[in-house]
Amino acid sequence: MTIPPRIALCGIILESNAFAPVATEDDFRGRYYFEGDEILDQAAEAHSVMPMEMSAFVRAMHATGPWSPAPLVLTGCQPWGPVDSPFFNRTVDAIIERLDAGGPVDGVYVANHGGMTATEDHDPDGEMLARIRAAVGDQVPIIATLDLHANISDRMIESSDVLIGYQTNPHVDMLERGEEAAFVMRLLLSDVGARSKLVRLPIVAPSVTLLTASGPYGVLMDLAQRRKRELGGAILNASVFGGFAFSDTPKNGLAVVITGRDDDAPAGALAVEIAEHAWQIRDEFKKTLTSMEEGVAMALEIAADPFRPPVIFSDSGDNPGGGGGGDTPYLLKALVDAGAKGVLYGSFFDPALAAEAHRRGPGARFKAVFNRKSCTGYGERLEVAAQVQALSDGDMVGRRGIFAGRRLVLGSSAVLEIGGEGGIRVVVISARQQTADPMFFEMFGLDVAAARVVCVKSRGHFRAGFDLWFSPPQVHEIDTPGLTSPVLERHLWRGLPRPVYPLDEDVCWPHSGPV
Repeated sequence: MTIPPRIALCGIILESNAFAPVATEDDFRGRYYFEGDEILDQAAEAHSVMPMEMSAFVRAMHATGPWSPAPLVLTGCQPWGPVDSPFFNRTVDAIIERLDAGGPVDGVYVANHGGMTATEDHDPDGEMLARIRAAVGDQVPIIATLDLHANISDRMIESSDVLIGYQTNPHVDMLERGEEAAFVMRLLLSDVGARSKLVRLPIVAPSVTLLTASGPYGVLMDLAQRRKRELGGAILNASVFGGFAFSDTPKNGLAVVITGRDDDAPAGALAVEIAEHAWQIRDEFKKTLTSMEEGVAMALEIAADPFRPPVIFSDSGDNPGGGGGGDTPYLLKALVDAGAKGVLYGSFFDPALAAEAHRRGPGARFKAVFNRKSCTGYGERLEVAAQVQALSDGDMVGRRGIFAGRRLVLGSSAVLEIGGEGGIRVVVISARQQTADPMFFEMFGLDVAAARVVCVKSRGHFRAGFDLWFSPPQVHEIDTPGLTSPVLERHLWRGLPRPVYPLDEDVCWPHSGPV
């Protein structure tokens, strides 16, 4: 009788912004930290806080045949700064200890982000994979799913068999990538070989240019998947990683990773083909944002004209989904000062203000003080007269886009109305999170369709959450200050491999064929 394969499950998920505060153990445990069978329990939940790719991998393995899961440790935190190295090392130690204690495994599935840095290491993803490889040996397949904003190192390639990147931005394909990882694992267990090739380009693209429905990155994604289909079974996976500029590491750069089946020649040729096309269209990785002044003027004009279509604004400089504090008041203050009407604004991270709203209760009028205590250098204090309109415990299930079907715990939350009835309604939350789902408003009974202007602290994922109401021409990325400003020239870079495009115009990219 065939013995079911034993597959280890683990992951440490963090997207690190070099300019944000250190991500501590409390940050991880405050979001999720699962050990052993807790991972399997979460995978069986209808609505879990666990990443969907891990749940999808477990379910796909169940659906495709007998197997024996060996759950180790899975933890993750909101995008923030570098992970505290002692905590990271202890977590990897715990993964290896559980791996060693359980006996030999036939495969390892790792659910990581790929854009993590540590206080003492710019490549903790590579370190984690290398330690797992050392523990299981060269013959055991290691497959990792990664966000398409991952920064890929040579060590990550050398220590794994297949790196599977998301294919959509906004990210709505985590379930499919988890399933793909399970299917590829089954193939590797049946003695199919995997050979990966990496080509990294000196392109560090602003995040707002990495959408996949259109633009240069969408072109590259489409090219990769089309050529994979055309090459038939020769290619196991084709991933194009846009990278995460704010990690600010020597391994930053748009990376093409192609994994061939047994033979690496087709993979190498395809990696170069895609990279060459990326270099040809590099000028398209530039974008002009809408100024705050233009945005405020637009908001006033739209509020005054019921026949003009509504708009949605991205507070692009303060995206908690990219390490922003969720607490910059610049766009909110500009709208308040202008007397804007018909505005929904979400979501301001301010636990102290949310707690005060709960103490005062619905209907209370008071002087709302935003940012009595800020966690970033951009969270300036703002005082404004407000009324408590609604309260919530912040425990919700997302319904669209990246958060669809996933449980979110936002803590004590409130809606504050500024400027009287029909003015600006601000959602205040106690757990830092980007507003990428209409439930941030709907959990209070707010009607997105009735708003003239919606402002969200989110860079791009809000597009999938709010596309019912806002087509691309109605979406505007506002040029706001903050840790995630897409205007790369404003940041003090220390680790990027200069020169790099588009920060530097005089960049050459020679190569000598497949690598």
